[in-house]
Amino acid sequence: MESTLKRTWAEINLDALKYNYEKIRAHIGPGVKFLGVVKADAYGHGSVQVARKLQESGADYLAVSSIDEAMELRSNGITMPILILGHTPKDQVDKLIKNNITQAVTCEAKALEYSEEAVRCGGTLKIHIKVDTGMSRLGYICEGDYFGHGVEGILNAVNLPGLDAEGIFTHFAVADEPGDENKKYTDHQFKLFTDVIKSVEDKWQKKFKLKHCANTGATVLRPETHLDMVRPGLLLYGYGEFARMLGLKPVMSVKTTVSTVKIYPAGTKISYGGIFVTEKKTRVGVLPYGYADGFLRALSNRYEVYTEEGFAKQLGKICMDMCMIDLTDKMSVDVGSEIEIFGENNPVEKMAETAGTIPYEIVCAVSKRVPRFYKENGETVFKELLLRM
Repeated sequence: MESTLKRTWAEINLDALKYNYEKIRAHIGPGVKFLGVVKADAYGHGSVQVARKLQESGADYLAVSSIDEAMELRSNGITMPILILGHTPKDQVDKLIKNNITQAVTCEAKALEYSEEAVRCGGTLKIHIKVDTGMSRLGYICEGDYFGHGVEGILNAVNLPGLDAEGIFTHFAVADEPGDENKKYTDHQFKLFTDVIKSVEDKWQKKFKLKHCANTGATVLRPETHLDMVRPGLLLYGYGEFARMLGLKPVMSVKTTVSTVKIYPAGTKISYGGIFVTEKKTRVGVLPYGYADGFLRALSNRYEVYTEEGFAKQLGKICMDMCMIDLTDKMSVDVGSEIEIFGENNPVEKMAETAGTIPYEIVCAVSKRVPRFYKENGETVFKELLLRM
């Protein structure tokens, strides 16, 4: 669906996405495969358009969270390998096989279910074994006394009929965090992972084709963890300190326009709860951008947007569909003037820090009613609005 109103919108710079891909590819070297993480609608950037650009650019794999996300890509012409990182019900195995979708296997019970279903429908399901090395979320537990049991469980899984164990992977918990303790923990996770692989492969007498564990932080800082494939997430989209280390470019910016300008006298309470009171005659701009669009209410009265005359303070509590800004000293900013919420002049990292969160949450929070304008060479090449019509 195409938006009929340029109210509030997100611009997705496909040139920046390709630039980031190529820079990361150069960083990891020619012998390492590249998996682009496009779960959660590519972190709010639009999974179909992002996946299409990655496919055109030569990426090797994609990762999503669910079969619905995977099928959205397949239904839109994405043919490259896709790994589902999360759970898929056993009654969907036939669909996985028919659509050449790879499934993570996180425990023996799931391996058995997937094997039974694959055999029943007469096909072979490609799988990647997930090892829990310290994230304490999903995967075969192999820590300490559980090592032998975990290895045995993985061996049972890779030998089950109807399953093709192409890969094995784990997920680092603190590779993105600074400090010696976090480095030691990541070292421990990596050693445990490689020990599990060696033990399984020695007993299996086969090799996994794809061994992968490097997330954003490890992709940049820990080349020894690159193994066969890296899995950059936020890094691909150009945000955070690791993106800055590689000179990457932010892919998304969110913009809006001034819809109304009003003049209020001193002593006027602005928005719900009256937490902001004008101290003098104040020129107030109303923006059609609120928490239903992704402007976290926690930012109320604490954030600045960017105008053609510089930064303008947001006033009072953020509403569902609107917010107010101070335009008292910005007389050229008027109805229709473009405002940057975050982007080139107002980094998303600043918004995340002010809200006490991470850039992931900010970009993922940009809601479906915000149309995405996809840009190449400065021109809009595609528009997308996710509202149902």
